[in-house]
Amino acid sequence: MKAKLLVAILGITFLSCETKIEKEYISEPCPEEVKIPMSQLKEELTQKGFQTFDYVDEKSGDTILMQQYFIAFLKKGPARSQTKEEADSLQTLHLAHLGRMYEEGFADISGPFGDDGDIRGITIYNVPTQKMADSLANMDPMVKAGRLSIEIHPWWAAKGFPLR
Repeated sequence: MKAKLLVAILGITFLSCETKIEKEYISEPCPEEVKIPMSQLKEELTQKGFQTFDYVDEKSGDTILMQQYFIAFLKKGPARSQTKEEADSLQTLHLAHLGRMYEEGFADISGPFGDDGDIRGITIYNVPTQKMADSLANMDPMVKAGRLSIEIHPWWAAKGFPLR
């Protein structure tokens, strides 16, 4: 009987105890993003050889700066008879090339299409001329091997607007 009473008391004591974990958070304000005036950005881009134009958005009253980029469509090339090992090796080199283009600031975004069409993917080059975009795109090992071919078009987009 004493054992049952002791177990009951311990059980009630154990169940009635609450473990509280309190955390202290140290919060620091986020550093404020430095905004470059549109006129200064436009001047810097123009000095680097980029094509730009601006307009005033009627709704917000903001000046929108448009910049010319170049979209490279990566299309199926004429030489697609590589072995699986060769194609895998080319794919590794292709991804390294695209990564380098992004890291060095020449390309802003790249990616494949989700179907099995003739256009395999795109890269958006952030360079001042189509000749430069074409030269960079043709450095791709997949293009050099003929597995992909390139078709480039000028494309305009507003500066400072993220993808969503």
